Amino acid sequence: MSGASGGIVVLVSGRGSNLQAIIDAVHDGRLPADIHAVISSEPGTPAMARARTAGIPNHVVNHRDFPARELFDQALIQRVDSYEPRLVVLAGFMRILSESFINHYSGRLINIHPSLLPDFPGLNTHARALQSGAKSHGASVHFVTPEVDGGPVIIQSAVPVLPDDTPEILAERVLTEEHRIYPLAIRWFLDGRLSVEGGRVLLDGEQRPEQGLDRQIITHNDSPETG
Repeated sequence: MSGASGGIVVLVSGRGSNLQAIIDAVHDGRLPADIHAVISSEPGTPAMARARTAGIPNHVVNHRDFPARELFDQALIQRVDSYEPRLVVLAGFMRILSESFINHYSGRLINIHPSLLPDFPGLNTHARALQSGAKSHGASVHFVTPEVDGGPVIIQSAVPVLPDDTPEILAERVLTEEHRIYPLAIRWFLDGRLSVEGGRVLLDGEQRPEQGLDRQIITHNDSPETG
């Protein structure tokens, strides 16, 4: 898979729906990038099957093979660095990374989280949003820092919380937006359009409406696919 803007490595642990959204964006031209490799912390995941179907080099670095998190992270760094990516993308990667790993990729490690950060960091975000009575919920793409889900936010997209929502129904509505905004954030990075100043992510030198950071509900038609 080849593209003009640069190479990425995607880290996965599960079903890989965001990985598939990235693969699809590369195939249809919305994301001119080269997926150098997909690396999983778990063997036999659906995400790895998606990578094989797409013809992407794929590897397992099984966290169970290492007695300490730091040893796992060092092995993961060696595997990632062998592909010399411009950007490392966490797509359902379910391991808490050490500070040394995060610092090694500082400024070029991003994650997607199923909430409107800083609201609901961590797990069970959809149930927590419903329990809180939130009127809107959504997804955020952010740079990864040692603070879990605390890095500067690149883009958010909000969806309404409806009266009959369950965590599962709300999760599917949010997932649609995840699939839209993650390839877009990756493209912005690879195109050199992002910068971080004062803890804020700027697009072309300013915070722009298409980043969705004003918390207004953004629909598919409000924000250009290619930026």
